[in-house]
Amino acid sequence: MAGGNFISADEGGSEYPGKLTRYVAITCIMAAMGGLIFGYDIGIYGGVTSMDPFLKLFFPSVYRKEALNTSTNQYCKFDSQLFTLFTSSLYVAAFFASFVASSVSKKCGRKVTMFLGGLFFLFGAILNAAAVHISMLILGRILLGIRVGFANQSVPIYLSEIAPYKYRGTFNVPFQLAITFGILIANIVNFLTNKISAGWGWRVSLGGAAVPALVILISSLFLDNTPSSLIQRGKTEEAEQLLKKIRGVYNVNAELKDLVEASEASKKVQHPWKVLFRVRKYKPQLILSTLIPTFQQLTGINVVMFYAPVLFETLGFKANASLMSAVITGAVNVGPIGWKFGTTGVVATVLPQSYAILVVLCICVFVAAFAFSWGPLGWLIPSEISPLEVRSPAQSVTVSMNMLFTFGVAQVFLKVLCWMKFGLFIFFAPFVFIMTLFVYFYVPETKNIPIEEMYRAWREHWYWKNCMDDVDAQSPAKEVVL
Repeated sequence: MAGGNFISADEGGSEYPGKLTRYVAITCIMAAMGGLIFGYDIGIYGGVTSMDPFLKLFFPSVYRKEALNTSTNQYCKFDSQLFTLFTSSLYVAAFFASFVASSVSKKCGRKVTMFLGGLFFLFGAILNAAAVHISMLILGRILLGIRVGFANQSVPIYLSEIAPYKYRGTFNVPFQLAITFGILIANIVNFLTNKISAGWGWRVSLGGAAVPALVILISSLFLDNTPSSLIQRGKTEEAEQLLKKIRGVYNVNAELKDLVEASEASKKVQHPWKVLFRVRKYKPQLILSTLIPTFQQLTGINVVMFYAPVLFETLGFKANASLMSAVITGAVNVGPIGWKFGTTGVVATVLPQSYAILVVLCICVFVAAFAFSWGPLGWLIPSEISPLEVRSPAQSVTVSMNMLFTFGVAQVFLKVLCWMKFGLFIFFAPFVFIMTLFVYFYVPETKNIPIEEMYRAWREHWYWKNCMDDVDAQSPAKEVVL
């Protein structure tokens, strides 16, 4: 991650002894599997909502426009507020759940938070698979959303706290990798279940979410809490033993000392939410925790993550072909869409093979660019930039903003697609340019900086140092009384 000033662990900071242990590697990979659930959810619903049996049962008006009325404007055939409410209800639930998860994470630890999230997801998956009415679907989606809020709040923090600081980025990337792997699995499942002639394949797809939920539930039972979380709850001796275990050395005094000091500072902050929003020295963390997830959604990636098969059908792919194309990728390029349908949206035909290959190729380039940039770093950076006293609320801000904009995209996309036609995708281009400038000038480099010494990144930054000059960055924030 580049931007502002570049500093390293060698420039006036602590060097913690330790090595990369097999235990840490396995632990981080198990924890990162929390992203598997999020990815499966993103991928599965785009495919299910393109299955005729599912549409006939729950969204008959959409089915009539999609399957029976061939004269329907291709941009508008999926326009239904009930249809988008079904998709976006999860993200409303995740938005509110992230705030609850902040308190649970601080009081009970990251491990318990991940376990509870897996439990909610399991119940939601079962309810969705058994649904016979739209209300059951939406209630199931709400339970799934609670899980997403809990997982996205706790997993990135867990990974940042337990991984050695030199490998923090390496072990946060699997979270995004798990998300993309979950999307791939979901799209493959949809492709296969759509071939079930009896028409109940969508139940298998939705119920399949129980599998990653069980993986997370079982994995969380074998995970240790992070040293920071243990110290924060008064278990310093247990944290010391855990540090020796995960660092592979006996001399952990320097890191333990910094963690204890950070914990003591956090305990003096009785109202971390007020401090985060009111104290000047936390302005950089608040702004980045707000803007990074916002920009991540304004790349436009989730526009097609939700509706990949729907959009491929709009492009003229047949039903199975649209699901197979969704296996390959989850985004659409503006150029071919505009050429094929123009502004009328009624010219759709089956795509020539050469044209279909061009569309998928453009899509793959876009997705690949997202996958090594805003995808993983959109979760990594916010999870590592905040001191312990405001880490949980700051991560809740990140998750809530991500869910808020994800909800907005899911709720209005199909209607705006009908209104703006292919021009909708041009809408995202200026944001990509703006966010690129923002990262270059305002996001500091955090590589090789221990998480409890992240204040150095702010003090060395050309702009954010102005928020730090009047405050001792290593001291706890003064209590805010309203």
